[in-house]
Amino acid sequence: MRALLVVNPAATTTSARTRDVLIHALASEMKLEAVTTEYRGHARDLGRRAAESDDIELVVALGGDGTVNEVVNGLLHGGPDPERLPRLAVVPGGSTNVFARALGLPNDAVEATGAILDALREHRERTVGLGLAAGTPGSEDESVPARWFTFCAGFGFDAGVIGRVEQHRERGKRSTHALYLRQVVRQFLDEPRRRHGTITLERPGADPVDDLLLSIICNTAPWTYLGNRPVYASPEASFDTALDMLALSRLSTSAVARYATQLLTSSPERGPRGKHALSLHDLTDFTLHSKVPLPFQMDGDHLGLRTSVTFTGVRRALRVIV
Repeated sequence: MRALLVVNPAATTTSARTRDVLIHALASEMKLEAVTTEYRGHARDLGRRAAESDDIELVVALGGDGTVNEVVNGLLHGGPDPERLPRLAVVPGGSTNVFARALGLPNDAVEATGAILDALREHRERTVGLGLAAGTPGSEDESVPARWFTFCAGFGFDAGVIGRVEQHRERGKRSTHALYLRQVVRQFLDEPRRRHGTITLERPGADPVDDLLLSIICNTAPWTYLGNRPVYASPEASFDTALDMLALSRLSTSAVARYATQLLTSSPERGPRGKHALSLHDLTDFTLHSKVPLPFQMDGDHLGLRTSVTFTGVRRALRVIV
């Protein structure tokens, strides 16, 4: 088997020595080309190269969720074709690694590499659904290119939190769960529209839903992790269905306290609920519009401000090693 290993040298939980050990372990089982990313978007370019090659059967992404997202967007540059495209394997190297953990892989890079090698020997793989987000035709964002996401997207409050975290990381701070929690508080204190949202949800066959303040789109469950604790925004979300969404229409102090508690105590059977919470399951096509530009994120990567995003849930988009 010929495989391409995409290595993010800035992965927060793997050292250079650990990466060398993993490369040697993988190279002992396959014809491996290892490439270290050198710029933002390099992993996407490598994924596209693999998709366009005639003999690469497997792409291994060693890094966090951002690296995986780039590789996936490169692989699916020409659209989903699970039978033709190389398979994807993920070695977790980031601070959270939601996609890898949602697939059932260990959150340790060495253990995950062992699990991947076992899966390859035993021919274990699955075909997962993915989300696609694009600029909405007729809106000022219509020229924004479509982009795939593996586990979540967010429009509004949670994307603002991620944007704040990225600003701190650019100044040299480590991505920790404590940093995220601090930025949640600061985003809430600075939020000018806590009671009257600007987001409208539109979907085929249903009336629009107005005045939403926060929207979290999930392609799997859990939505994220706090350390080893899984957090479920949409417990029914699955790689085998289309997209789920949790939206809130109020962010008062009492509402935030209530929904934050529900998130922290969420489970596969029970997520956030209440008068101001909207939970939707297995959505194939829908659009979120905002009266003002709002932060937008995909797979934990802040993508700037948007006024309108159209989402598509694509079943059976990519084969992954599990």
